[in-house]
Amino acid sequence: MTNIILLGPPGAGKGTQARKLVEERGMVQLSTGDMLREARTSGTEMGKKVAAVMDAGQLVTDEIVIGLIEEKLSTVKAPGFIFDGFPRTLGQADALGDLLAKHGSTLDAVIEMRVDDAALVARITGRFTCGDCGEVYHDVTKPTKVPGVCDVCGSTNLKRRADDNEDSLRTRLMEYYKKTSPLVGYYYHAKKLHVVDGLAEIEAVAAEIAKVLDNPAT
Repeated sequence: MTNIILLGPPGAGKGTQARKLVEERGMVQLSTGDMLREARTSGTEMGKKVAAVMDAGQLVTDEIVIGLIEEKLSTVKAPGFIFDGFPRTLGQADALGDLLAKHGSTLDAVIEMRVDDAALVARITGRFTCGDCGEVYHDVTKPTKVPGVCDVCGSTNLKRRADDNEDSLRTRLMEYYKKTSPLVGYYYHAKKLHVVDGLAEIEAVAAEIAKVLDNPAT
C-alpha cells in the first residue's frame, strides 16, 4: 500500500493528478470537501454530526475530519490513499500520522506541487470552462477554435469561476502559504517531502509523481 499527500496552492493541479492516480493505479482520493459532502447526506452517526455542525455555520473540527478518514481507512480496500486538502496544519499532520500507525500503515510520500506565483496567476485568470461538458480552456494557451463555442460539444455555455481573478487568487495563495509552509518543513525533516514542478505539462508532472510512487525512499 502506498499512501501520499498532495500539497500545492489553488490551481497547481492537485485534482488533475489525483484523478490520474485513481484511474491508473486504483488509489482512493480522500478529499476533505468530498468526504464532508458525502457524510452530510449519509445518515450515519458521523454524518449527522457533520450535518449539525455545517447547518449551524460552524467550522468542522479536526476530530470530525479524522473520524471521517478513519471510516474510510476501515471500510475501503485500496492499494493506497491520496490525501487531498488534509492535513492543513501541524496538529492535523500529527493526528494523521497517529491514525495511520493505528491502522498499521504509514505515510509514504508528500508531493509538493511547487509553482511560480506569477505564472500561476496567469494560468488561472485566463481559465474558462464549458458549462455543459466541463472542457477546460485558456485565453492564451488553449482558446476555443471558434470564439464563444466549445470545441468538444458545440455549447456556447462558457463560464469563468467568480474567484478566478487576480485579487481573489492572491488572497487564496497567501492563505495557503500561511497555513501550509510549516508542513513543508515538517515533512522535509521527516524525509517524506518530494517536490515537482506544478506548472509543467500534465503528463510531465504525472511522470515525476510516478517516479516518487515507484521509489518513495529516494
